[in-house]
Amino acid sequence: MKLLVLLIILSIFSIFFNNKVIGAVSPDEPLITSEAAILIDGNTGRVLYEKNSDKKMQPASLTKIATAIYAIENGNLEDIVTVSHNARDVEGTRVYLEEGEKITLKRLIEGLLVNSGNDAGIAIAEHLDGSVEDFVISLNRYLKDLGLQNTNFVNPHGLYHPEHLTTARDLALITQYAMKNNEFREIFGTKELSWNGESWDTTIYTHHKLMREQPYEGITGGKTGYIDESGITLVTAATRGDLSLIAVTLNAPTEDIAYHDTVDLLDYGFNNFTVESISQGQLFEINNEEYINNDILTYTISNNENIHKLITKGGVLELKNDSQDVIAQFQLEKNITWNDNVEILKESKDNAINDQRINKNLMFFVMLIFILILLRILFIKNHKKVDSID
Repeated sequence: MKLLVLLIILSIFSIFFNNKVIGAVSPDEPLITSEAAILIDGNTGRVLYEKNSDKKMQPASLTKIATAIYAIENGNLEDIVTVSHNARDVEGTRVYLEEGEKITLKRLIEGLLVNSGNDAGIAIAEHLDGSVEDFVISLNRYLKDLGLQNTNFVNPHGLYHPEHLTTARDLALITQYAMKNNEFREIFGTKELSWNGESWDTTIYTHHKLMREQPYEGITGGKTGYIDESGITLVTAATRGDLSLIAVTLNAPTEDIAYHDTVDLLDYGFNNFTVESISQGQLFEINNEEYINNDILTYTISNNENIHKLITKGGVLELKNDSQDVIAQFQLEKNITWNDNVEILKESKDNAINDQRINKNLMFFVMLIFILILLRILFIKNHKKVDSID
């Protein structure tokens, strides 16, 4: 009986404790169920929220974001691709390509992103690099060059392989990079597309529900993914006004949870962050040197965040909050004043005068050498004449 009472007391205490913890969280901060997640500012890359963002996990079809931007930047979109038997027989989601079918690279990228065609992914890989094996070598090198340090892909589509791994942070970064490309951004935001293939004449629709079935205000693109080992994975991009957001969720147990987490992340970003700017032409001084920004500088801050501006030696402008976290960094240019211009002109003139002096001295030295040689020749000739007279 005493044991039962003790268990009841512990249960009540546990419930009370958990409620206190949840209640202590800011009401605006999202409570994410997905195993990993991240929310970044799509323009600056600032991280606005993260959970297990550097944990290596299976991305499933989110892989296709990397495949697509690699293909756009390294291929000719008008190239005609011949579909192989290998592409035709791939398992999973397809756009039902036929062996020997001829199709443009751009159309394959559309089938890859809009309908998540694994067969399109294989056809793209073989066309660009000759084989899937060579493609993934090139793709991984490409991603490393873009700054993705925790990603290793072994195929172009995301079907399960134990070494096919990435992180929420890396997926956010590659999506941010890809969204700067007009071609990618257009395809990534496509909701439906007529598809006229040899064996499939239909209309394909994006699988991302926030783009079609449950529209979210400001949505600009998205990609879904699922295999048993990855759970539900989502990448979502949205823009309202000047603020652009990219949300990534990995390994949600259900679709509803994945979309609920994504909406919570986007709502959190739009409700709590704004874009500020520093107008063009502002001057900053350090150690009696002036620096200037020749462009409008934008950065993202939370609604209750105070920003402090610090100019470092070398002209790097750092924006920090009260916690001394670096919000953004900008390289400024040294301000060339009128006096600086005068000094530069004077220095150039002095250099020119010095160059003239050097050239004159060199010419004099050459002429002197020439005269000495000439005198030597004449001396030798005269000496020979004297010898012949004797």
